[in-house]
Amino acid sequence: MTDWRYNVKTLNSPTMGEPKRATVYFDVKVHRALRLKAAETDRSVSELVNEAVRESLSEDAADLEAFKGRSRERRHKFEDVLKQLKRRGEI
Repeated sequence: MTDWRYNVKTLNSPTMGEPKRATVYFDVKVHRALRLKAAETDRSVSELVNEAVRESLSEDAADLEAFKGRSRERRHKFEDVLKQLKRRGEI
């Protein structure tokens, strides 16, 4: 079975190949802000979007590592936590 997950650390590598085209629909205000930021930073909208996506994927990878590290911790039911908070007068 092939593992299709990407190693986020290699997403910036020069061996990624040619860029791929995608159509993305932005909210009008977000698109305007992106265009302005691109102009002010002398970068393209694509560069800004790629950087944001890489950063988001990197954060996701860090979150998954944290979850893996905490997998053996005892789990608590939400309802039980609320009951305890109520009983202690914290909510």
